[in-house]
Amino acid sequence: MEPPAAADVLRRKIADPTKPMTVADASVASGLPLRDAESGLHFLTSEYRGHLRVTEDGDLVHVFPNGFTKPWETREATSRVLSAIGKALFAAGRFVVRAWLLIAMVAYALIFVAIIIGLTFARQSDRDDGVGASAGLMGGLLRAIGDALFWTFHPFSPLYYGYGYGYGGAYADRYAGPRRVSGRDPNEIPFYEKVNRFVFGPTLPPEDPHAMRTRILEEIRVQKGRIGLADVMRVTGLPRDQADPLMARLMLDHEGTVEVAEQGGIVYRFEGLRRTAEVAASTSGTSARATAPSRRAAWETPATLPPLTGNSGGSNLAIALLNAFNLLASAWVLANGLTISNLFTLLTTHPARGAPPIVLPYDGVPIALGLVPFLFSLALFALPALRALARSRKEKKVAQENARLAILREVLTRAPKKEPVPDEALRVAYRVATGVDPTSKEITARVVDLGGDVDVGPEGEVRYRFADLEAEAEALEEERAHAPAEEAKLGRVVFASDE
Repeated sequence: MEPPAAADVLRRKIADPTKPMTVADASVASGLPLRDAESGLHFLTSEYRGHLRVTEDGDLVHVFPNGFTKPWETREATSRVLSAIGKALFAAGRFVVRAWLLIAMVAYALIFVAIIIGLTFARQSDRDDGVGASAGLMGGLLRAIGDALFWTFHPFSPLYYGYGYGYGGAYADRYAGPRRVSGRDPNEIPFYEKVNRFVFGPTLPPEDPHAMRTRILEEIRVQKGRIGLADVMRVTGLPRDQADPLMARLMLDHEGTVEVAEQGGIVYRFEGLRRTAEVAASTSGTSARATAPSRRAAWETPATLPPLTGNSGGSNLAIALLNAFNLLASAWVLANGLTISNLFTLLTTHPARGAPPIVLPYDGVPIALGLVPFLFSLALFALPALRALARSRKEKKVAQENARLAILREVLTRAPKKEPVPDEALRVAYRVATGVDPTSKEITARVVDLGGDVDVGPEGEVRYRFADLEAEAEALEEERAHAPAEEAKLGRVVFASDE
């Protein structure tokens, strides 16, 4: 029977899934053969985030704290919905910033400069040809703005985003010619991408959804097909309550089994993952990969906080000055009621020398040259300011995660050697990672998560023992010592289509 089918039978037959149960309990309650009850329980452990226990006699017990329910689904579904909404808003914001980059910043800056120059010429000119000169200057500047927009955004522009600023593969090959002609460094970041970073922060590379599983599978092969939860936690950094159901899923996907050693340690065996086509490194029959060192531990690559913008100080200063100019200029337009109609009046009307200044009529709120650039410029300053304010909270989360990894390092370094873990060592690890002293509640929570118990030393000092991890390490050492090298060998090739 397939594991999902066996799990479905167990779901229907087991009256109280919150009670601990052995494979025999599940078999009696459901009427399934022992092998089907075992595969079904492993499937349920993965599906409902169950846990495994080992008795002093070596019996394996399955525990489902939430029964056959998923109370975390509502919480995680809400989190996914909010995350999706946030990503959608973020993507829309990025699109708006990129689409409006030159329009809202460079173009408005040029327009305001053109207005200032035009008004200056209009006021200084008392001749009839002054109007023509001002109009010609305005027309030339506006045409330059239009040309700048066209040559920046059209698909064949060397500044276009597709030319080395985010596309790869076929796109990169397709645009390789224009990139070389332009003479620009393909790694150079375009100005509007710098503005995008200034407002929204640097774009993080997407995470590989299979990276964690790959790390575990490589560790399984390195460790001769025998692995424990401590190995999983070491290479992934996952907490114990997440590593346990993950291993149940891997057993189903990769034909693994779970064994309980005489000393009570749990060992996950994946003999099939050892089989390799690599040439043996020695006459002992152990493959080159099988004798490779273990993967780097998760705490060797601690969590880091991305930079606020990822730009240089000069780039941020230039963007801030340009946006500040737009903000002040649009505020000046709003304060003086310079609608397009009133602006045209100022540019085309030249009073005689000594005449009183022109009084502009109220023509409504300036929208195109006042309200729109003013609000947009405010938003370009407000968003990075809000991100800077929220940065302290993110820094705290990063520090807490690194503290968790530091405590995990202390435990997984000492416990497999059957060494007690001093309370002071955990406090120092926490203090180094966060810069603050931990509370007793925080240390206790981490110890409980890893299955530790308090143990008093000979001088009355507080220390912790992790019996499960100690038993697991002893069992794994024995299993790996007796793991046959033939598991990694392939038989003699008797047919090859390339020969």
